Parts: sequence; C-alpha cells; structure tokens
Amino acid sequence: MTDDNIAHKEKMQAIKAERTVMMKEKKIREKGLVIVHTGNGKGKSSSAFGMIMRSIAHGMPCGVVQFIKGNWITGEKRFLRERFADECEFVVSGEGFTWDTQDRERDVAAARNGWDHAKRMIRDPRMRLVVLDEINIALRYDYLDVADVVAFLRDEKPEMTHVVLTGRDAKPALIDLADLVTEMTEIKHPFKTQGVVAQRGVEF
Repeated sequence: MTDDNIAHKEKMQAIKAERTVMMKEKKIREKGLVIVHTGNGKGKSSSAFGMIMRSIAHGMPCGVVQFIKGNWITGEKRFLRERFADECEFVVSGEGFTWDTQDRERDVAAARNGWDHAKRMIRDPRMRLVVLDEINIALRYDYLDVADVVAFLRDEKPEMTHVVLTGRDAKPALIDLADLVTEMTEIKHPFKTQGVVAQRGVEF
C-alpha cells in the first residue's frame, strides 16, 4: 500500500469514527419534512421533481401543484401526467408568469384554487410527498397569506408527509417553519452572458 493510500485510509477512518460518535449522540427518527427551495439560482423546481421521481420509485404516492407556470408545456408535466398519473396527481393552478397575466384578481383566484388543492393533497393520508411548485412567488405577491400557509403546515400536515415549497424570495416565516431550507445561488447564467433562452429538457 502506498503512502498516499495509507494516509487516505487513516483520514477516512477518523471521519468514520467522528460520524459514529455523532450518530450515537443523535436521537434517530423519521418525520415528514417541510422543505423550502429558494434563491435566484436555477434548480429549485428541478430538485423538487427529482424527489417526486424518488417517491414514485419507492411506491410512495405523491402530488404536485404548480402555481405559476400554468401555460407552459413542461417536460415534468407531460412526463408525470402521461406516464405516472396513478402515482402522482398533477394540478396546474397558475395561468403563466405574473408579468404575462397582468390581472391580479385572476392571479389571486388561481393561487387560492391551487392552495385548496394543496391542502386537500396534504391532508390525504395516502400522499407521502407534495410539491408546491413556485408557491413562494404567489406568497411574494401576497396572492396567498403566508400566515395561513404556515399555520396549515404547522397544525394540519400529517406527521409523515413531506411538503416541498419552491420559488425565489421565500418569506421569513416560511423559512423559520421549515425543517430544511436550500438557497440556490446564481453564479453564471447563459441568458445574461450569451442571450441563450430557456430550452426544452434543461429549463422546462
């Protein structure tokens, strides 16, 4: 065994020992998580839909409510509705981006309709994972009351149900409630640097 390999083995043994101690100190349990994906970088919805794929693979019924991208023919919507409709309920409540609709009353009505579907899914004891895609945008524009959303997730979400909320500018109250918060940070974007538009299979 080379010196490099010996040093690597010793390092990994030390890390394993630290982890063993850490795991002994933790009270190990499972629970349904409230997960927030926010930030100005790409990948918030993509990560959430990756979790949907995992849930389907494990035989865990799941659901999606899309709040903003309503008129987009997205790959995830086509894929789930055409191939996994029995495993994943997919509801579209939005009519498109807020700057396209330009009608606050319609946007509010659509968001509230989506939230009604979300509450129904989350209350359903069969559902193990519910993704609320771009709900943070609806909350940002006060189409929904963040206090109502937080109170529902805190008081009515079943113990083992996971809920993922995506979209930039997550409200502080939602971040405080969440078990897991990830902020996507934009380092470089092809539209800003090269004028490359959103493309099928990558962005939608």
